[in-house]
Amino acid sequence: MYTLLLVDDEERMLDLLELYLAPNGYRCVKRRSGAEAIDYLRRHHADLVLLDVMMPELEGWETCRRIRSFSNVPIMMVTARDETADIVQGLKIGADDYVTKPFDEAELLARIEAVLRRTAGGRSAIRAAGLVWDEEEHTVRYEDKPIALTPKEFAILGLLLKHPNQVFSRGQIIASLWGYLADTEERTVDSHMKNIREKLRKAGFPVDDYLQTVWGVGYKWEGRKS
Repeated sequence: MYTLLLVDDEERMLDLLELYLAPNGYRCVKRRSGAEAIDYLRRHHADLVLLDVMMPELEGWETCRRIRSFSNVPIMMVTARDETADIVQGLKIGADDYVTKPFDEAELLARIEAVLRRTAGGRSAIRAAGLVWDEEEHTVRYEDKPIALTPKEFAILGLLLKHPNQVFSRGQIIASLWGYLADTEERTVDSHMKNIREKLRKAGFPVDDYLQTVWGVGYKWEGRKS
């Protein structure tokens, strides 16, 4: 199930969007200001942001700019402003699409599906609460800050991220990453886990909320991949 972050200062519009989207299998998270949306994205995952432009205090343009400073989550502007200059501005500052009010329900759904297909194509990255593990680039970042992991630390973190909520014993981790015939002690896994935790924590990531020790069994990543 995709998670959509709906951002609009009008509660009626948020309810209307949810009425359209929820029956089509989307999980809707509603926020009534740009600041609330930014705070949510710094702590949680969203697959797409539907962002109003005309909001008090922090309007949509600036909200989009600030989101782009730390996240590449797809953003769709949803607004009554339909001038070409407005559409161009939205796309230039990082929006992936632009839908004007009033909108047709079928068109909105089609555009959402298109953006999700386009932005998901070919991605090798897994995202979790601002943390990005990118297999193709072999990098780990938190809020766009790089985290230096050794190759084995990177592989262990990737194994857990790819299988959220699945408990891996130390033996399973060794077999997956070193091979079944490897002469590797289980305490080696514990040492790598300690290093991963320390490095993620130093970068500001709330690692204790996600990387869990299942006592007497092994380790798991709490949450969902994206």
